[in-house]
Amino acid sequence: MTSQDLTRSSGAELAGLLAAGDVSSVEATQAHLDRIAAVDGELHAFLHVNAGALDEARAIDDRRAAGERLHELAGAPVAIKDVLCTIGMPSTSGSRILEGWVPPYDATPVARLKAAGLVALGKTNMDEFAMGSSTEHSAYGPTRNPWDLERIPGGSGGGSAAAVAAFEAPFALGSDTGGSIRQPAAVTGSVGVKPTYGGVSRYGAIALASSLDQVGPVSRTVLDSALIHDVIGGHDPHDSTSLQREWPSFAAAAREGAASGSLAGLKVGVIRELDTDGIAADVAARFHETVALIERAGGEVVEVSMPSVEYAVAAYYLILPAEASSNLARFDSVRFGLRVEQGGTVEDVMAASREAGFGPEVKRRIILGTYALSAGYYDAYYGSAQQVRTLIQRDFDAAFAQADVLVSPSAPTTAFRLGEKIDDPLAMYANDITTIPANLAGIPGMSIPMGLGDDGLPVGLQLLAPHFEDVRLYRAGATIEALLAEQWGGILATKAPALTGGAR
Repeated sequence: MTSQDLTRSSGAELAGLLAAGDVSSVEATQAHLDRIAAVDGELHAFLHVNAGALDEARAIDDRRAAGERLHELAGAPVAIKDVLCTIGMPSTSGSRILEGWVPPYDATPVARLKAAGLVALGKTNMDEFAMGSSTEHSAYGPTRNPWDLERIPGGSGGGSAAAVAAFEAPFALGSDTGGSIRQPAAVTGSVGVKPTYGGVSRYGAIALASSLDQVGPVSRTVLDSALIHDVIGGHDPHDSTSLQREWPSFAAAAREGAASGSLAGLKVGVIRELDTDGIAADVAARFHETVALIERAGGEVVEVSMPSVEYAVAAYYLILPAEASSNLARFDSVRFGLRVEQGGTVEDVMAASREAGFGPEVKRRIILGTYALSAGYYDAYYGSAQQVRTLIQRDFDAAFAQADVLVSPSAPTTAFRLGEKIDDPLAMYANDITTIPANLAGIPGMSIPMGLGDDGLPVGLQLLAPHFEDVRLYRAGATIEALLAEQWGGILATKAPALTGGAR
């Protein structure tokens, strides 16, 4: 089996080859490291490649040779968003203020992947502290979209999505605060899942907005995301927001959905307010074609209204900066992170360090958040935004009383050009209009490829389910994925253009 065969295999296929002994973890890991070496100079999906990856892979092979019973994903490679703490690898959250910082512990999702025997390939690029929708706000330079190197890969987790779409990794971890898994998945033709809030531990995830952040999988198929979700999910006593409940197998649900071929009995709600003129014509066309496909497969399509969605972006960009201004106060040049020596007081050193270490988008949001929390403005801004959040949660409750799952486009456009919106924060913020409501409500969401736009770039379908119904999301998502694969002649993400010498 060639290196290209290994990198083009789905995660589930690769796991099967590893378990059968047809390929070793060293071979699989080396193939992906070779792919990274060949294309990442153009793509810049990785900030750090794990120098110990082959040693980790060799250890798995030795355990398998010794007859040890291993997890079904043991030996498979995985990429990790740089927002997650990792022993032995830098964890910068895309920021100069953490440049070179190596944590003394692993984030719980990373620790669970390691315990299952997955091999970390390295850390992926991201918008600084996950603040952005294009990965152009990384302090280490932007990531490019493997479908078109002049386009953005989405954000903030553009590195993870690009790595998966470019066959540098079969799986990746991301984090989703307002769409940072689903939106990059949409514009790179990959699959991204935001679990129910509290379903995956946030311990060791460098915090942006603690009431919104959620760690989740990125892959090229629904089943692959489900396999990773099964590993990283579940209660964690280190995380006070972690849910104490038993979760069914998401992989079993995905396999069941892919095999069924039918959506009979499933009520699918189209959100009226997310199917508007604000969605690009080609994205809207693919969405309506997919809704028609759902109907032909037996799904009952109903229109639902969520009036408060109109205010979701405004509420989000008050709640997130407020929480970010609090969370980022820990970067004070005293305990860890960048320290710029400056004559005078501790406050002088702190101010100089934060000035040098934070980028413009981070500073913008800290200022906005601090203002929203200040005396005299708290009720008018932050308090009002929280009231809107409650209205959005009630709208979702009403919508799910009418439908089992909700659908919308994952992003209003295909991938835009690098630099196109970098100087227009409001235009950049509006790019998250379809994904933000799920974070405000804490419900699970998924993006799967649903075709190509008029520019030949991927378009994503967003599915949403009620709290704790992630298994419903995987079952429906896998069925729709299989139907779309038939329509488009194969899973879209496996057709992502190869990167060779800069060519598409």
